[in-house]
Amino acid sequence: MSEGRQPFVVVSLGTDHHKFDRLIDWIDQWILDRKEPVDCLVQRGFSKEPRVARSVERMPREELLELYRRSDVVVVQGGPGSILDAREVGRIPIAIPRRADLDEVVDGHQRLFTSLMVEQGDAIMVEDYPQFITQLEQALAAPDTVATSPRIARPDLATDKLEAALLAGIADHDKGRVMRRINQLLHARESHTHGS
Repeated sequence: MSEGRQPFVVVSLGTDHHKFDRLIDWIDQWILDRKEPVDCLVQRGFSKEPRVARSVERMPREELLELYRRSDVVVVQGGPGSILDAREVGRIPIAIPRRADLDEVVDGHQRLFTSLMVEQGDAIMVEDYPQFITQLEQALAAPDTVATSPRIARPDLATDKLEAALLAGIADHDKGRVMRRINQLLHARESHTHGS
């Protein structure tokens, strides 16, 4: 980060129709409580508009990826597309899985996927506000720790690895539904990336 420049944080809540207002509230509270100013842009999707942070409802994927490249820290929902997009441009995102019990998502696939990405060194998972503040401030203090080489997208390998890792942690009656959803997300992202 250059001298005199405010830190730049980009937050993406994805485009799922479920609201993720909990993360919007976290961002606003963090900015209000922070002693030093910060530039924070939120791509909010269907969630409420922040009171403090700048926000847009949606933006083209390439524009979002360019913002990720220019940012000091990327914060995302725990969805496969969101995490993999950040990794594609060389950012290790702080990822907050949406919770089904809060009606933020239909099932627990985000927590399972984010856990797998953490094991591979591709994400930092946080699940509560104090942990969010700690991880965000650590990343801002040392942005090099969340910058790395871009990850090459390989949906075929990702799907196989995910299936093996996730099936062990999912109840039998949920396995088919969760894996179908993750496959849809990964293959939709691959089609979008290659323009087919």
